[in-house]
Amino acid sequence: MIYTLEGHALKHAVEEMLFHLLPTAALARADAVDAADGTGDYCRSVLTEVDGRARACADVRIGGVTRRSERCASVQGLAPIAYKRTVTELVKTTVYEAVVPSLAQPPVWGSLTGVRPAKLARGLIERGMARGEAAEYLREHFHVSPERTALTIRAAATAIEMDKRMGEKDISLYVGIPFCPSRCYYCSFVSSATAQSGHLIEPYLETLCREIRETAALVREAGRRVQSVYIGGGTPTTLDENQLSRLLDTLEQSFDFSGLCEYTVEAGRPDTITQGKLRVLRAAGVGRVSINPQSMDDAVLAAIGRRHVACDVLRAYDEARRAGFAGINMDVIAGLSGDTPDSFARTVDTLIGLAPENITVHTLAIKRGADLTDKQAAAAQREAVARMLDGASRALQGAGYGPYYLYRQKFTTGGFENVGWCRPGTECFYNVAMMEELQTILSLGAGGVSKRVERDTGWIERTNNPKYPLEYIRAADRLAGGKRKLLFPKQ
Repeated sequence: MIYTLEGHALKHAVEEMLFHLLPTAALARADAVDAADGTGDYCRSVLTEVDGRARACADVRIGGVTRRSERCASVQGLAPIAYKRTVTELVKTTVYEAVVPSLAQPPVWGSLTGVRPAKLARGLIERGMARGEAAEYLREHFHVSPERTALTIRAAATAIEMDKRMGEKDISLYVGIPFCPSRCYYCSFVSSATAQSGHLIEPYLETLCREIRETAALVREAGRRVQSVYIGGGTPTTLDENQLSRLLDTLEQSFDFSGLCEYTVEAGRPDTITQGKLRVLRAAGVGRVSINPQSMDDAVLAAIGRRHVACDVLRAYDEARRAGFAGINMDVIAGLSGDTPDSFARTVDTLIGLAPENITVHTLAIKRGADLTDKQAAAAQREAVARMLDGASRALQGAGYGPYYLYRQKFTTGGFENVGWCRPGTECFYNVAMMEELQTILSLGAGGVSKRVERDTGWIERTNNPKYPLEYIRAADRLAGGKRKLLFPKQ
């Protein structure tokens, strides 16, 4: 599809909406399109402003049929950030409304393309809307389906309550271990299979422990309190027992954990979880672990490159309970190769039977750079994934679980979402704080993105660590600099 922009330069907004609605389309920008030639699909987006009112118009031709959408809004006296937000919403909404009549069915998230829908809803509620009014706003302004609106409002309510537990000086820590036993075919994270990069684990751990000590000194100097710790990956339990002990000991010796309310380690793959490693985690005060089967169907696990089978999940879960973990999360992914709505339902039912505190239901994301065949296959699977997610929602709610946080990723199958479900009172503090951007997060390790959140204004400042393990190791002398700027912005 060819698209043109007139009166604005919101290229990203238009492309994002077109990809959201037409994931298999090949997009190309042009200076102009000839609407009279009668061939080819196009989108023409126009923005004008007269007497303090902005007007957006989208003309879209798909399959030989042309449709138009127009919207206006007052922009008189708006601050620059509010002005850009308003005109961007106008442009995206008009493109959405002009394209949707050509689709077999509208997307469940309507015209929303952002990662954090609950943050939007939370803002509406905090500015004075009742929850019902915020829900109506999402449905009317963004065309969000009733089911996704309900999910969003519940997640927003959880964030509002969680926010009350956070003080101005409170922060959370993320520690990244970007190594896995093997690389799953669907993986888009910065992680390395140990067969290729196992030799980097020791120097990586040395660099990470140095960054921990230097960051802890900055945290003490800034008078900050660590409220939660999350060790993720990759697969942190790729480390052996001695390496895990070194990491956890360094954290405990460097930071003051007296104010800690949650300590999570993403144990991840069942084939990396041993009784010895679980004992190391418990001895260090870790109270919550993730055991991530992704599926309980052995054929699906083999198809995605996992080295474990379903019985390994059951073994790891039982060992974690016997080790004393009172908080367990389990991840599943809807849309994996070879999975069906029926087999996915069996996976969810099996996990419900185990009764972990948290179950997180992810939607398979199409890897960035996937070819057209992959995109077409994912689009064709949309209906099956919708059935998987809807069935999981019904089963989990029927078993007493409720949604406590959600987020969306670009390129997910069908434009769906990832939802964290929990039994009452077992919400993961870190997940909510991080995803809703409620407090400052310091991220240690390769690929880490640290954020300073100004709680009174919502302003967010970021600093990134080098993305890959070798780059990270080579940057050891520079890692503390970015965090100093975050914690001491006026220096």
